[in-house]
Amino acid sequence: MAAFMKSPLATAFLLLSSLFIVNAQNATKFTPEAMLSAPRRGTALPNSEGTLAFYTLSTHSFETHSNKHGLYVMDLSNGTSYLFSNSSAIGEVAWLGDGNTILWTVSEDDGSTSLLVGDATTPSAEPIPAGSAPGPISGIKLAALGGGTYGIAFSGTAAPNGTLYNSALAEEPVSTGRMYTQLFVRHWDTYLTPQRNSIWYTALSTNGTAYTLGEPVNALNGTGFESPIPPFGGTDNYDISSSGLVFIAKDITLNQATTTKSDVYYLPLTTFTEPAPEPQIVTTPNGIEGASAGVVFSPSSPSIAFVRQKGISYESDKNRIFVVPDVTTDLTASEFYSSEDGIGTWDRSPGAVFWGQDGKKIYAEAEDFARVRLFSLSADPETTEAPKLIFVDGAVSDVQHLGNDKLLISSTSYIDNSLYFAVDPVAAAATNATSGIDLISANLGNGTTYGLSKSQVSEAFYKGDGDYMVHTWIIRPSFFKENETYPLAFYVHGGPQGSTADSWSTRWNMMVYAEQGYVVAAFNPTGSTGFGQNITDTIQNQWGGLPYNDLLLGWDYISENIPYVDTNRSIALGASYGGYMMYWIQGHELGRRMKAIFAHDGSFNTLSQYSSEELWFMNHDFNGTLWDAWDNYARWNPAQHTAEWATPMLIVHNELDYRLPIAEGLAAFNVLQSKGVPSKLLSFPDENHWVLNAENSLVWHKTVLDWLNGYVGLPKYSQPGDEDFRATLMNGPWVY
Repeated sequence: MAAFMKSPLATAFLLLSSLFIVNAQNATKFTPEAMLSAPRRGTALPNSEGTLAFYTLSTHSFETHSNKHGLYVMDLSNGTSYLFSNSSAIGEVAWLGDGNTILWTVSEDDGSTSLLVGDATTPSAEPIPAGSAPGPISGIKLAALGGGTYGIAFSGTAAPNGTLYNSALAEEPVSTGRMYTQLFVRHWDTYLTPQRNSIWYTALSTNGTAYTLGEPVNALNGTGFESPIPPFGGTDNYDISSSGLVFIAKDITLNQATTTKSDVYYLPLTTFTEPAPEPQIVTTPNGIEGASAGVVFSPSSPSIAFVRQKGISYESDKNRIFVVPDVTTDLTASEFYSSEDGIGTWDRSPGAVFWGQDGKKIYAEAEDFARVRLFSLSADPETTEAPKLIFVDGAVSDVQHLGNDKLLISSTSYIDNSLYFAVDPVAAAATNATSGIDLISANLGNGTTYGLSKSQVSEAFYKGDGDYMVHTWIIRPSFFKENETYPLAFYVHGGPQGSTADSWSTRWNMMVYAEQGYVVAAFNPTGSTGFGQNITDTIQNQWGGLPYNDLLLGWDYISENIPYVDTNRSIALGASYGGYMMYWIQGHELGRRMKAIFAHDGSFNTLSQYSSEELWFMNHDFNGTLWDAWDNYARWNPAQHTAEWATPMLIVHNELDYRLPIAEGLAAFNVLQSKGVPSKLLSFPDENHWVLNAENSLVWHKTVLDWLNGYVGLPKYSQPGDEDFRATLMNGPWVY
């Protein structure tokens, strides 16, 4: 399988795994409620010896309408765990040096954060106070400085005067007015305020029994920089070592809404108590000046590694790997796999990099053929040896050192929301990731908890609208019978520079639809990531062109090649760009082949895209600004084709989605209602581009499945007596 996946153009036949019908007598049926109430486990954080690891576990109860939280310790030798604390006030945990000593944070009622020290193996013991911060903090990182002293860094919100902001103690303004003279006005789901993200550092010292935390220093005070970069920047935006602090921040001389350029900066620190020095910029060669990510110190030297894109106004350009051998002497980075044409010799875009324990290897996490895989390469930027696969299945979410030069990998898959693996990178690299990989723990029993199996999942490649192959997942119900037929769920991912990968999701879980009785076809058409940068880039000024044609060909391919799919009972669904594609499909031929369509937070009118926030997105994808490239925005506008709209359609659009404002969903719903097309609108005032609250998500799933199932002859998911669900109706008759 792995060898074939490296050459997807070799064939267009289905890669169908042998059918294995799971014995689900002792399993819970996999429904949206089961998925949303399944225990959610965080990534595993091992100690230096690789014997124990911390992880968080949260579970939602639909009976009590509440969440339970737990911090657990796992014995990595056998996968057994014990509860360390069930306090929801605990924020984060970090291993403090060697052994079993840990540092953790506790959120206090006044908004401050306490730091405590204890032993991971004695959860009942009284913790040792280590100090406190006057506001909320997160992302703690530690570096041993010697003599019982540690450098410590964390992120938190800074007030305009540079102090740590505490909303619990802040005075409320007398006016609710908000004034802006530059972009952003709002970003993702938040209106901008005078507070900004920042990084603090200080020293934590111990005499063996007591701990003392120094006064935190705002590393960015007075610089104008903001880090971690909103809205999704986290601990990958900064790191520390005994050599100092490195961080990533956007270029403040540029328009923040039209450019993605961000740089890596270095602050030389020795005691972590000195005043913040002026940040020193890291330079990159070959005109590569775009967004930076994943900066990390080597554990064995003052070297740093990070990834960076070339274009300064494109969020999905290819990430290239860079290394600075010694930040204390020279801040010039060297690029891996560079080429004279500027494209690079490795056609993948790593999202994160990690160092080997001896600093001689780098591990790169990258999308690859609808998976998030891990690769190994030499830490020498002059290497010409191609990266080697060391982990292939599912989606890697985190990598940690496990001791004895092994790795602890946290990942997910279609059938399990948390998997921990011990990986021998040498053995794995030598065998194309077919050996050296041992499963430590599967949170959901690799799907067996819900009667799910890998045998339900297969994939296909077919010729797209050009000289390339298009990938699609084919996912069957666990109760699949080869001599029966099933309706088709035709799924299109968002982005458009994104992918449908073998990963767990509580928002778009492919197995949920399969277990309703669909065969799911989840496509990766033009614009998708992980299939080569050219496939990703070709979406530019082609929103309703090549991808739509790829999808038409995909529908034809399934109709002609998969006999157990009844394409006369087809439904289509998608969100974000996938929602855009639902509106585009509605106005074109493919829409007439569908019994029903569902669009979540999609773009209905491309001419109104400037009501969004990250303007670089549409400037790139439509080849210019609204005024310079009006014809491009108009060419791919679904609103131009509303005369053809006729297929029953459900729309979900949320109030806090500022990337695609709610007017997009309202306008589309108004068109459908005015034309007399069966339609329904669901909106959540407290949700953004996604639906994150479990109670809201259950309503979302009931609405979606009832609507789609009703048009293909499958049973409704909701129950007639579900008064809480029916109470969401604000006007009009109840319709499915």
